[in-house]
Amino acid sequence: MHSPDLTERNFDKIAELFPTVITEGVDDEGNLARAIDFDLLRQELSSHVIEGPQERYQLDWPGKREALFAANAPIAKTMRPMREDSVNFDSTRNLFIEGDNLDALKLLQESYLGKVKLIYIDPPYNTGKDFVYDDDFSESTAKYLARSGQADESGNRLVVNTESNGRFHSDWLSMIYPRLKLARSLMTDDGLIFISLDDGEVANLRRLCDEIFGERQFVAQIIWKKRNTPPNDRVMGAQHDYMLVYARTDLSGLRLRPRSDDQIARYKNPDNHPKGPWVAGDLTANVKGGRYVESLNFPIANPRNGMIHRPSNGGNWRFNAKRIAHLIEEDSIYFGKDDLGAPKLKRFLAEVKDGATWTTLWDFAPFNSAGSREMAELFGNGTIFESPKPVGLLLHVLEAATNRDSVVLDFFAGSSSMAAAVMEANARDGGVRKFIMVQLAEKAAPSTVAAQSGFANIAELSRERIRRAGQKLVAAGPASDIGFRALRVDSSNLTEVRRTPDTLFQDDLSLYNDSVKPDRTSEDLLFQVLLDWGLDLTLLITVETVDGCDIFVVDEGALIACFADNMSTVVVREIASRAPLRAVFRDSGFATDADRINAEQVFAEVSPATDVKAI
Repeated sequence: MHSPDLTERNFDKIAELFPTVITEGVDDEGNLARAIDFDLLRQELSSHVIEGPQERYQLDWPGKREALFAANAPIAKTMRPMREDSVNFDSTRNLFIEGDNLDALKLLQESYLGKVKLIYIDPPYNTGKDFVYDDDFSESTAKYLARSGQADESGNRLVVNTESNGRFHSDWLSMIYPRLKLARSLMTDDGLIFISLDDGEVANLRRLCDEIFGERQFVAQIIWKKRNTPPNDRVMGAQHDYMLVYARTDLSGLRLRPRSDDQIARYKNPDNHPKGPWVAGDLTANVKGGRYVESLNFPIANPRNGMIHRPSNGGNWRFNAKRIAHLIEEDSIYFGKDDLGAPKLKRFLAEVKDGATWTTLWDFAPFNSAGSREMAELFGNGTIFESPKPVGLLLHVLEAATNRDSVVLDFFAGSSSMAAAVMEANARDGGVRKFIMVQLAEKAAPSTVAAQSGFANIAELSRERIRRAGQKLVAAGPASDIGFRALRVDSSNLTEVRRTPDTLFQDDLSLYNDSVKPDRTSEDLLFQVLLDWGLDLTLLITVETVDGCDIFVVDEGALIACFADNMSTVVVREIASRAPLRAVFRDSGFATDADRINAEQVFAEVSPATDVKAI
């Protein structure tokens, strides 16, 4: 009969918005209590790095605040289409993004907020030889924004994180932290994330994920048996890797494991029971660690021979006497062969769950060597990419965490094993799952098989793997979407026109007549508009010609854009007559300011509900 505890309610609201700031503290009576890390909360709401750490239970490392700042800092970038590198560009619903995954995750925040059902990543394991992203965020928002607007040299974004580095673990944590924080906001409420890793950083990563996703959202630490025999180069060799699994909110998105043929074959129907096949299950309760219930300890008589049975080991039955009598009446109790055994419960296949419970020991998935064999089948050489994940392993991940129409994201795509797995899963069950792969254009060293095979960088190899995997599926039978729309993270399409008066000269004014960079195409502008408006980057796009101008029709009228230099009233009226939800033009495409104002008036008269924008 108390009024609501508004403090607790505010705690819950803050925990939902900023789970990273929830920690443990001590109340006035010295008891442990939930608390807010106000320094971290200040950092979440600040445009610069905040100082002032306090003692508390948390995972901390040098550079953590800078990493948090990096997740929140804006960037002046966009995604440009790479039509020539795509497959079925106009019709596919899949994406392949080339570029820094931190930038890509920021650019996807509007278009895919809360839409990704499954995230799977296989990040660098931090073995002392791995390349990690060379992130440097100890600067203000203004400096970060200015630097991030530059076209980056992708090959220079990676450095080797050696074990002799004094910040060996810290640099890895600073790299992964902002990426996971951004990834969380892309997940659906029932979304799940699977992260592959080995012993090197799994303990740190689990504590980090507890902070980002919430300790209660921990699902499992899966042990994947990746090889049958241990390596012989050490005294105790590892045969496994891990997959950490976290949920966005709860376990509602985790599906049961499909029953194998062997599991289904265990169900028999020797007595021709009308409910169908069954297996015998234990009728006694698990007393160990539980509580003995005297009323559930009673004799059960076999109705066919009168033999009396009591619970074994001083325990009790699962059900009361009335329920047991009903089960016997409907022939749902099995008394063993020849009616001489202890009573068992008949568990009917028709009444059990649609699948089996997942185990945390995945000794049923293919070994790591299967990934190399798959690459060898596609490229003729299994060493063209080091340790690719087997498609079979990822198919199990898809079974556990996706529906037939889910969006799947992998922002450490590597050789794009997950893209191959998504296409194969769709071919198997007729699904329409969609993938988003993100891979940096990491330069292939001249000594590698990839470089010797003609691939300049890993992104090129990754795209080619998807092409070949798709062709293989088509050759084997019906397959759904085997294409992908390739995009590249690049600097903004708009020129930097902001100048202070003392740096702007009369002769320079003509340089700023057009706000669009001269090397950018109309399609480049279209995708920046899609990002700015938060629209799906795989929406259907058709191109029509009206009065000599190309117009882009997105999703049958969700957006119509024309970026022609010679905009006419005919084009404006034609677009307005279709009453699109949104219309976009190029500001310099209008001959005069009066023409642009007239265009706004046309929409006000013909289609007043249309959101009109000029860039």
